Amino acid sequence: QVQLVESGGGLVQPGGSLRLTCVASGSIFSINVMGWYRQAPGKQRELVATITSGGSANYADSVKGRFTISRDNAKKPVYLQMNSLKPADTAVYYCNAQMIVESYWGKGTLVTVSS
Repeated sequence: QVQLVESGGGLVQPGGSLRLTCVASGSIFSINVMGWYRQAPGKQRELVATITSGGSANYADSVKGRFTISRDNAKKPVYLQMNSLKPADTAVYYCNAQMIVESYWGKGTLVTVSS
């Protein structure tokens, strides 16, 4: 099993930046893909960015050029650097760990973009 803990959310003004952190523990060497997802009020959860164990990153079109997902190695946290934030980025952000069969989620961290 894998346990995930997110941190770094908060209130930020439009145009500002935040960095989210996801710390994984447990069977971390069985993780194939780590990712960030978000869920805004009244909307479905959506993919924000993923990164494979080999370091390949994938982004939703809505965040390309503004967000960066990174991870040094399997033992290190996964980060989501979010720049040029917009009110539309307001959501609860969840960390996900995808293994061959299982998928694990953190409890989420709230990001609010507002003036």
